Amino acid sequence: MALSRRDWLRGSALVAGMLAAPGVGATMPPAEKLEIWPGGVGPGSKGAALTQKMVERSQDPVRPDRYMEGITRPYLTIHRPARPDGRALLIVPGGGYQRVVVDKEGGELAPLLTAQGTTVFILTYRLPGEAPQHGPTVALQDAQRAMRLIRHRAKSFHIDGDRLGIMGFSAGGHVAATLGTKFDEPVYDAVDAADKLSARPAKLALIYPVIDMGGVAHTGSRDRLLGPNPSPAEVERFSADRNVTAATARTFLLHASDDTAVSVENSLLFHAACRRAGVEVEMHLYAKGGHGFGHGARIAGDNPLRRWPELFTEWYGRG
Repeated sequence: MALSRRDWLRGSALVAGMLAAPGVGATMPPAEKLEIWPGGVGPGSKGAALTQKMVERSQDPVRPDRYMEGITRPYLTIHRPARPDGRALLIVPGGGYQRVVVDKEGGELAPLLTAQGTTVFILTYRLPGEAPQHGPTVALQDAQRAMRLIRHRAKSFHIDGDRLGIMGFSAGGHVAATLGTKFDEPVYDAVDAADKLSARPAKLALIYPVIDMGGVAHTGSRDRLLGPNPSPAEVERFSADRNVTAATARTFLLHASDDTAVSVENSLLFHAACRRAGVEVEMHLYAKGGHGFGHGARIAGDNPLRRWPELFTEWYGRG
C-alpha cells in the first residue's frame, strides 16, 4: 500500500518536531538491539584490538550526528510499527567505509516508515579496515547475515520475509548494491539454520550510492575497501554495476547532480546496468543537494529534493 501524501506529511511533521525539540533521543520510539552473529563477534573479528564506541560530532544538541567505530559486534537496531503490515526494510547507513553513521541515514528515517506499517532494521556493520582477515567482504558478510536472520525470525517480527528490501546510503549504498548483486556469493561459513535462507533483497534502494571502483570511484571508500592500488580483477568484482544481472531486485536510485564527494555518475552507471539486464529501475536526480543530505529539516525548505522520502515510500509501496 502506497503512503498517502497526508500520511507522509504527518510523518514528516513528526520528524521535524523531533529534530526541533530538546532531548531528541527521548522522543524516538523505543528500539530493540539484536546482534547478528552467534556470540556477538563477527567472523574473523575475535580478538581484534578495537573498542566499539559511539561518537557525537554535532555541536547542535537538538540535531545529533553520531557514528559508530571499532565495530566487532555488528547489530541491528529494530524499530517496530504499532500496526505492522508485513513490509520490512533493512537500512545500511554510510560513512565512507571509515565509520557507520546512525542518525541522519538511520534512526531519523524510522518514524516515517513505521508510521505506514513498515518494520525498520538498521544495520551497524563491520568495516574493511577493522577486519583485515576478510577485508572487502566483511560488510557483505554482515549484510547477508542480517537479511537471513531477519527472514529466519520473520514470524516474531510480524513481517513477510518475501517483502524485505534494503536501502543504502553512500558507502552503505555500496554495501546494499553489493548485496543486491552478490546475495548468493559464499563469503562466510554457515553458522546456523538462518544461513540456509536467501539473502536476496526483494527491493533495492540506493541513495547517493558508491557504486564504481574505477574511474568515477569515491577514492576514500575505494581505498578503505580495496587499498590504494586495487587490481583490475578487484575493481571488476567490487564495482556493483558490473555485477547486475536479471536476478537483481527492482531498484530505486536517488542522487544530487552537484554531489562532489560521490559523483552522480555512480547512480547513472547502476541505472544503465539495470536497463541492460532488464531490471526495473526508477531514478530521481536533483540539481542541488550535494552529498549526505539526509532528509527533512536537514535539506533546505525550497529544495524539491526535500520530497524524496515521499517518492521512495510511494515506490516502495508498489508491488
